Amino acid sequence: MSESVYKVIELVGTSPDSWEKAAKAAVEKAGEHLRELRVAEVSELDMHMVDGKVQAYRAKVKVSFKYES
Repeated sequence: MSESVYKVIELVGTSPDSWEKAAKAAVEKAGEHLRELRVAEVSELDMHMVDGKVQAYRAKVKVSFKYES
């Protein structure tokens, strides 16, 4: 097996419904623009609130993909 290098970027996905949908949105958007996605790791979850009510769920996601020069 040959040696490989992977790049890791951090994205924030949002959803009005759930953290799962927020993470999925981030990964799916990355998949539209990056090739050979390998791993996605949820590193942080939070919520955006207005007047004490949840407006959006946010998931910070680290995504890795094969680095090609």
